[in-house]
Amino acid sequence: MAGCCGGGDGMQAVRSPAQCMDAPREKLMYVSCIQSPQGLIAGLVKDKKPDYLATVDIDPASATFCQVVHRLYMPDADDELHHFGWNACVSCPNTPRRYIVLPGFFSGNIHIVDATTDPCRPQLIKQIKGKDIAEKYNVSYPHTVHCIPSGDVMIHTLGNAQGDARGAFYLLAGNTFEPKGLWNSGTEAIKGHDFWYQPRHNIMISTEFGAPNKFTKGFDIKDVEAGYYGSKIHFWRWTERELFQTIDLGDDGRIPMEIRFVHNPQATDAYIVTALGASIFHVRLNEDKKWEAKAAVKIPHKTVSHWALPFVPALITDALISLDDKYLFVTCYLHGDVRQYDISQPDQPRLVSQIFVGGVIVDDTGVKVDRDEELSHQPSRTVIKNRKIHGGPHMIQLSRDGKRLYVTVSIITPWDAQFYPDLIKHGGVMLLLDVTDQGLTLNPDFLVDFGKEPDGAVRGHEMRYPGGDCTSDIWV
Repeated sequence: MAGCCGGGDGMQAVRSPAQCMDAPREKLMYVSCIQSPQGLIAGLVKDKKPDYLATVDIDPASATFCQVVHRLYMPDADDELHHFGWNACVSCPNTPRRYIVLPGFFSGNIHIVDATTDPCRPQLIKQIKGKDIAEKYNVSYPHTVHCIPSGDVMIHTLGNAQGDARGAFYLLAGNTFEPKGLWNSGTEAIKGHDFWYQPRHNIMISTEFGAPNKFTKGFDIKDVEAGYYGSKIHFWRWTERELFQTIDLGDDGRIPMEIRFVHNPQATDAYIVTALGASIFHVRLNEDKKWEAKAAVKIPHKTVSHWALPFVPALITDALISLDDKYLFVTCYLHGDVRQYDISQPDQPRLVSQIFVGGVIVDDTGVKVDRDEELSHQPSRTVIKNRKIHGGPHMIQLSRDGKRLYVTVSIITPWDAQFYPDLIKHGGVMLLLDVTDQGLTLNPDFLVDFGKEPDGAVRGHEMRYPGGDCTSDIWV
């Protein structure tokens, strides 16, 4: 059998989401991997190694299926690799999709990676130091990366140079990847996290997470009440780069995380998931040409004992939409389930399926669920190929044909250590959920075990294919 390195699944410019769905099956995946922190697994890790970008073979016909076949280590330790993107969307006709733009969430370092010359062995070609960007633009904690129609790359940041909350957007030049200034004015008093744009409607929407100086120390509910976490979403005129509307989502909107527009560039429907608010908001341009956001789904908290709080929120932390705009998938990092919603009626998501792959309420954790509006009993711990799964589902990536949903189980190191210490000790995994119109099923033959890496246990986070996906491509 051949290995995965006979070539990637790169594609020529793709003019529509439907055309992207007809692409060949994915054969490899790039995954950002985070090293275990010093002191938390004493005796297993002597010196902190840099985080790395893993190339994972996901071709079932390959001799190295479900294995890490290459590791691209970053120059510095303590990056906390997190989200990453590309220099171009697969829809871009004039700019080849060649480079991964990979931020260190905590360090602020930006890494430019050539993923085309040898797709199975990406190479680092440039590093931009986070301290230099912080000194120049008073920004830190880079999160979401999107290419934009000008050919440049835009990065949304969460902090100022001191780590206090400050939402901003800065640009990298598309030809050199040198920083070229803020996209916004820099005077807006907002928090930052995620963003998505729809140029045909001259709109961009951004969300708020929290203050880096707080969330990097772990989660404390008192910080929410003190205003260190967000509850607002922001509407920008894309061409003018102007903030013109802000909506406070209220209690159900506490800690708004990911924003996803549907892929049809003519449509104005979008969805925002909220972590502590445990809700899915439907956002749209209404009949009066006003942008509005309404809670379409509310996942009830579970009343518990023997845990840090008297309730466990779902903590919805990631979302994506299938390329045909039929299904919305979300992850519940603390409850431990992945959910599939039918969004054929955009304002009325219908739950099709949910499957538990982790969480703090599994029946061997010692946490007792005293009241649950959804389940009759606590879920059991997931075991794949005799491997116990620790952590909670966070990042997801869907195959372009909509049939396979990949899942990782780590959010950020301080929260992983707080909620899932065994995840730090044993490492993360990548799982596969098979997707049909009838629902989600766990694939028992797929397991990427990041607990068995050469440096010891690591945790996988963001996942990307070379040839386009549901969360990095925007059709303009």
